[in-house]
Parts: sequence; structure tokens; C-alpha cells
Amino acid sequence: MKNRKVSKAVIRRLPRYYRELGLLKQKKIERISSGDLAERLGLNPSQVRQDLNCFGGFGQQGYGYQVSSLHKELASILGLTRTYRAIIAGAGNIGQALCKYEGFLELGFETLALFDIDKSLVGKLVCEKPVMHIDKMSDFILSNNVDIGIIAARRRAAQPIADIMVKSGIRAIWNFVPADITVPVPLENVHLSDSLLVLTYQLASANEQEQDKA
Repeated sequence: MKNRKVSKAVIRRLPRYYRELGLLKQKKIERISSGDLAERLGLNPSQVRQDLNCFGGFGQQGYGYQVSSLHKELASILGLTRTYRAIIAGAGNIGQALCKYEGFLELGFETLALFDIDKSLVGKLVCEKPVMHIDKMSDFILSNNVDIGIIAARRRAAQPIADIMVKSGIRAIWNFVPADITVPVPLENVHLSDSLLVLTYQLASANEQEQDKA
């Protein structure tokens, strides 16, 4: 990998490249040009080349990219050459849905347990994983070498839970609570309603354009 600072925009496009190359592998496609890859992803060829050049010269002029090789390189860049151990704080609808999603395991993310304060949930199994009381979360993290903490709890609990996770050794946090939290480790805030609001904006904008044409 080249020793240069990579923008967040480039980093956020890497999973798209990885996913598309995986689909190409499944279709037994051996190579692809930057133009074809860009078209599949709704980008332009120069953008694809610039993004991938941030990490090394993967393509050959006149040949394009070797699909299997580039897919493997991106897996390494994205850190998918090892298994990550995760826990979920919050065993409600979102927490359970995340636990049950098989795609995470295919990428190497193993959910070890869920944590909650709801007595009706504590002691039960979700996707064959135990739901434990939140008071036991810190000790569990310390004794199981957990890498990633996933937060799907109530809004007011998000920051305190994140603080406990970090103090207990969590190395990264994936937050699904509609509240931005602050931690000294890698953090991704996923606000599901934000995407929905983008859609409603687009619908409202389209409606205005239709009314202007009427």
C-alpha cells in the first residue's frame, strides 16, 4: 500500500469495489477495465483509477484489472483477512436483526453475545447467542478479546455504553443509535432515519419539479 493519506470518500467507495468484484468472481469474469467497472458502479473511469492508485498499481494499460487478484488485494486493504469478534449492546429489534444477518459472518465478523437490561430478554438466545445483562458487558469484553462493539440501545444510553466499551478494550464502535457519540477509537454512526430523510427530500424535490412543469 502506498504511504499516503486516503480520503474518507475513497475509503467509503472501497466496499463498493470489493462487493462488485465479488459478484464478477461469481460470474467467472476474469478481468475488467476501469471503464466497465466504473459503469457498473455509476462512477467515471478516472475516478476508479485514482481511487485504486491510492493503494498501488493494480491495473495494466490495455488489459484492465485481474478480478480475482484485485478482489483479494481489496480484502487485505479492508482488513478482511482475519476474523473480528463483536458484541451487540441492545437486544431489541435492530440488535436482533444485526445478529441474525448472515452476511456479517461471511465477511469474518462473529457476534459473540448481546447485552440488555430488559428482564424479558436477558437469559434468552438470539441467533444462538446469549443475551446477557449489560452489567456483565465489561467483564465479557475483557475476557473474550472483543474487537468491535455494536450499539443498538436507547438514545440516552449510547454514550455511557460507548464509554464502557472503550474502557474495557473495544477497538472500534458501530453505532446504530440516532445520537452522535464521541470516542477515541474508530467510530461509524449509522443513523437509519438519515437515509430515509434523503429519500423524502428527493421525493419532495421531484414533486416540486413536476408542479413547476404543470
